[in-house]
Amino acid sequence: MAAALPVLSAESGLNRYLAEIRRFPMLAPEEEYMLAKRWREHDDRNAAQKLITSHLRLVAKIAMGYRGYGLPIGEVVSEGNVGLMQAVKRFEPEKGFRLATYAMWWIRASIQEYILRSWSLVKMGTTANQKKLFFNLRKAKSQISALEEGDMRPEQVKAIATKLGVHEQEVIEMNRRLGGDSSLNAPLRIDGEGEWQDWLVDNTPGQESRLIDQEESDNRLSALRSALGVLNERERRIFEARRLEDDPITLEALSEEFNISRERVRQIEVRAFEKVQQAVKAGLARIEAPPLAITSTPAAALPAH
Repeated sequence: MAAALPVLSAESGLNRYLAEIRRFPMLAPEEEYMLAKRWREHDDRNAAQKLITSHLRLVAKIAMGYRGYGLPIGEVVSEGNVGLMQAVKRFEPEKGFRLATYAMWWIRASIQEYILRSWSLVKMGTTANQKKLFFNLRKAKSQISALEEGDMRPEQVKAIATKLGVHEQEVIEMNRRLGGDSSLNAPLRIDGEGEWQDWLVDNTPGQESRLIDQEESDNRLSALRSALGVLNERERRIFEARRLEDDPITLEALSEEFNISRERVRQIEVRAFEKVQQAVKAGLARIEAPPLAITSTPAAALPAH
């Protein structure tokens, strides 16, 4: 889409990179609108380049919020830039909101996916609750002064689970994961006899159960994707932003994006949810309906030719 961007590396350093991207001017709303129109309607690469470089500071600011995960800041910024380019590619200036408002969600999503892929040798869970815990547990612990290593006290676990809207067991498991990866070959005793892996119990469901669960999950996902097709563009944007995002967008932000009142956004959200709910139920009914029985007709009952 665009020419090479400034690179944050160990050689150049963070301060040098920040100084370099500050050279790119911020865009006035009218200029941003015209550049976005030129990119969308005429595939103007120079216009896209200006849109991207003018928002590199936004990427850097968001990336700095993820410095506590032990990953090179240069790679975090790079992933954020990928999200920015995706946002520019899909940005629709006619909707009346600024690129920064739209791009910040793409930037965060790109960075978070990178962190989840890279943070641990053991694959981190990627459900909505697990993502919420992964990116908010440290902050939640600091707010209740639960900064000691190891397991938290039951009242601390309960407080965090309530605050984040997740199960207490999920808080316990994620806290243990974030405590660091341990080798399965680590000795159990000082004399070196026995390893941790010798005492691991496999509590995972059997293959048949996993296949059934996977099929049900696939059916629900397929029904949801089909159901989203009943929404118009505005309804879908609001529904996804309010109901499907790990960190839902506020009514106020969406009211500014669409230039309507917060109450109108809420009404559209409720209406969209009801439409999707009905469509999902109908879709699941079709998917899970048993096939019609096919009975053989005795030869004597067949009509004569």
